[in-house]
Amino acid sequence: MNLLQFDIIVRVAGATLLLVAAVTLWRREPRADRRFFAPFAVCLCGYLAGNAADPGLRLTGEIGRLAVLLSGLTAVFLWWFCLSVFDWAFRPRGPVLGLGLAWLVVALADRGVFGAGLEGKGLSWLLIAMGVVMMGHLAWRLYRDRAGDLLDRRRRSRLAFVVVLAGLLIVDMAADVLLGLEWTSQAYVIAQNTACLAFSAWLLVLAGDRRQQPAWTRDVEGSDRLAAVTGDELGGRLRRLIEVEKVHLDPSLDLAAFVRAMGASERAVRALINRQLGYDHFRTFLNAQRMEEARRLLADPARRKDKLIVIAMDSGFASLASFNRVFQMTEGMTPSAYRRARLSAGGELLDDVAGF
Repeated sequence: MNLLQFDIIVRVAGATLLLVAAVTLWRREPRADRRFFAPFAVCLCGYLAGNAADPGLRLTGEIGRLAVLLSGLTAVFLWWFCLSVFDWAFRPRGPVLGLGLAWLVVALADRGVFGAGLEGKGLSWLLIAMGVVMMGHLAWRLYRDRAGDLLDRRRRSRLAFVVVLAGLLIVDMAADVLLGLEWTSQAYVIAQNTACLAFSAWLLVLAGDRRQQPAWTRDVEGSDRLAAVTGDELGGRLRRLIEVEKVHLDPSLDLAAFVRAMGASERAVRALINRQLGYDHFRTFLNAQRMEEARRLLADPARRKDKLIVIAMDSGFASLASFNRVFQMTEGMTPSAYRRARLSAGGELLDDVAGF
């Protein structure tokens, strides 16, 4: 088998497996990481279709132009997919959403979608700079959230993942800077395609860690999850810390301090929160408990005049910004809107009772 034949096998087989995996995962359950894998897989197929050293192996015509267009969108969906694999609660919002949308617009412009005047006008270098920012953000998030990751295999993979991804990007950018954006060779292209497929397979393996999440937790939050903890000593201790001692109201609480309060091994505490409660990260677990307190305080008529910063601090959040972000993501509305809705509903209920 020569390099040309191997190139064809890698690209055709890789694209086929990517599409089959995307369809299979989407049909099982449309959760966040699977939703982001689908566009990433389609864009990576476009990249594979166009990334051939031999021009005769590249798609031509409208299909070829579509493949080139899709390949330019791969990076942003890779970014979002990686974030969703390492954080089940991830949703693109704020700067992450803004930078991702900016990438899509610039990539489309670079490929002539908005007219030939912008095509080939140096936008590729802007995309490289934006890609560095995106991957730097990913590396920071993976490192920052490592300690609280409750999935052993995924936690151990975080640093290695950053090193491998950084290595791939450095090699690719070094080739672009030193040899030019148009430089290519058959061996280099085959190595690129193989590395992309291997990296994608690794991501899918890490995403498979979600199988540890109990199915019943899908639409259940906070205290309802705690009620399902088994009655052994460790589970009872966890419920006491949350329901009685309310340790989650301490904004500085981290996993190490919680483990000490539990009086058990870190491995046992991680397994309890993940396998019985269904949380993938300690921060997500804490935020769920803090949200329970926030909802209670916002619905309390006696606290109706409290500022939101007071509600946030009394609920255990470290800042008003983090409180607003978590609340919006969880409830789909702002804390102020939630308070108005609950207090209005409570007032109507009291009026009905008085009239009766």
